[in-house]
Amino acid sequence: MTRTTTESTRQDGRRPKRGGTVTWACAPGFPPAVIFPFTPAERMGTRNILEFQALMYSTLYYFGSSGQPEVDYARSIAEPPEWSEDGLTVTVRVKPWKWSNGETICADNVLFWVNLMKVKGDRYGEYVPGYFPDNLTDYGKLSQDTVYFTFDRVYSQRWVLMNQLSTITPLPKAWDRTAEGPANASGDLADVEAVYAYLMAEQGDILDEKNRARTRWPDSPIWSVVSGPWRLKSYTLEGVVTFVPNEHHSGPNKPYLDEFRQVPTFSDEEQYEMLQRGPRGEGAIQVGYLPLSFATEPAESPDKGGPNPLDHYRLVPQTAYCIRYISLNYNNPTVRGKLFAQPYVRQAVQMCLDQDSAVRDIYQGYAYRQNGPVPMFPKTDLVSPGQRAGAWPLPFDPDRARRLLEDNGWDTSVTPAVCVRPGSGPGEAGEGIPAGTALSFLLRYVEGRPALTRLMRQLRADAAKAGIDVRLEEVYGSVLVAEDAPCEAGPDCLWEACCWNGGWVFHQPTGEILFSTGAGGNFGHWSDPRADELIDKTVTTDDVKVLYEYQDYIAEQVPVIFTPNFPIRLFEVSEDLHGFDPINPFGMIAPENWYYVED
Repeated sequence: MTRTTTESTRQDGRRPKRGGTVTWACAPGFPPAVIFPFTPAERMGTRNILEFQALMYSTLYYFGSSGQPEVDYARSIAEPPEWSEDGLTVTVRVKPWKWSNGETICADNVLFWVNLMKVKGDRYGEYVPGYFPDNLTDYGKLSQDTVYFTFDRVYSQRWVLMNQLSTITPLPKAWDRTAEGPANASGDLADVEAVYAYLMAEQGDILDEKNRARTRWPDSPIWSVVSGPWRLKSYTLEGVVTFVPNEHHSGPNKPYLDEFRQVPTFSDEEQYEMLQRGPRGEGAIQVGYLPLSFATEPAESPDKGGPNPLDHYRLVPQTAYCIRYISLNYNNPTVRGKLFAQPYVRQAVQMCLDQDSAVRDIYQGYAYRQNGPVPMFPKTDLVSPGQRAGAWPLPFDPDRARRLLEDNGWDTSVTPAVCVRPGSGPGEAGEGIPAGTALSFLLRYVEGRPALTRLMRQLRADAAKAGIDVRLEEVYGSVLVAEDAPCEAGPDCLWEACCWNGGWVFHQPTGEILFSTGAGGNFGHWSDPRADELIDKTVTTDDVKVLYEYQDYIAEQVPVIFTPNFPIRLFEVSEDLHGFDPINPFGMIAPENWYYVED
């Protein structure tokens, strides 16, 4: 694959220029906290993985560079997978690309990752019990550049590529060690535990917001060994991250720029003020985002955007293949966990969230209603016919929500409503909900995002009409995702509901990562045998009817509260910066493609 941006520029006579710096003002609240790309669930996130780790450590396969939700094999470390006739074994050959220390990327680097998954999968945010690598009957090395994986049954080959092999990030031999010296985690499972502990410790405390070890990452003999187009030059205590090109990058897209800088912001208002100063001069930014609360003119569509209120920038919406939602903690040991376990309670809350009004009045048409677990946009035939036609089982209707609560044992004449019919029989509130319980829960959400604040306050007001008391608390983003994280049921698992203004970006929207029992992305630990059964069917066939059945069930059960979806960012890009398009639908960025032109 060639650089389409480069070719189009050459046609108009202007050639890319080597050199220059791009400064990017990031979204508030989520400074990179983990550099080891075996990221635990409490630190999974676009900012940490796609905008930081992925620039340095390339995954086995690269997705979405053409603007389409497909694999880009030219930018991938591995060649296209090859399948056995019986559909059980896939063989993968890696290209003879180099690590920045001169080592050749090899089969052992792939097995290093898979062995980590085998032993420490429960500490990886995309691990799903029963799936990769649990669903392998055998795996190993065929040669120095080739590995094989034999599955326990025939799966959808596209699903294996998009949702299983996509999790693999080859790791260098230089990382296969402990404090005592070299180890062999790539070949011996017995070494994995100690190697994992060493690598995690080398990052410092990933939950500490003042982790000083981050400033040492650029010079670390571990983290400085990279495979991607960039290496880390510096990470300041103030949160400024600077990348420079990896001179030894083997891939086809080598950076034009001298530096790529990421600077933190602390609110949408600060971001907008920085953009108003323009892309030139001291402290200027060349790439930022237009806060949705400042998009005052209606958008033509989420992907095309609307009038740009800023001079000297062009507006580029990044519409990603994702869903957004509010997580609920089913492992909360108090009555809150028992409330969330009742489908009728979740359905009532969902019916109190007015997505259509939010799309129009809060998000100015940049957003769109999300009806269930399969992204509604970009439009595909993977969305069930009913949801495509607008037949959502839980439209906004606080009166219907109130009646649903009354039918299940609640007095809604007051807010919060009070349980008056305890028990687990028909018309009763449900197991573990005693008489006199108030229908109230705490919803914590990320601070610094005015549009989200408006949405949360509107939900609180509309929920009160149904007798549901939603208590709100704003929290700094990085603290929020660390504290309101997956936890085992017990006295310390006390968060109730959480909204970090995001959700999940999919490769293939089959649901095992988010809604399977025990899945790494199943932050609230929802468990439903029927959902597990339907999800299991979706991974063994490409029949969209199976996917329709799964998503319609999830849309009705609402294990999470679906919120309006909108572009990950409304990028503001300096008019003289080229190579920014096409936009990656999976949320990744590619500063190695960005360039200025010769005068």
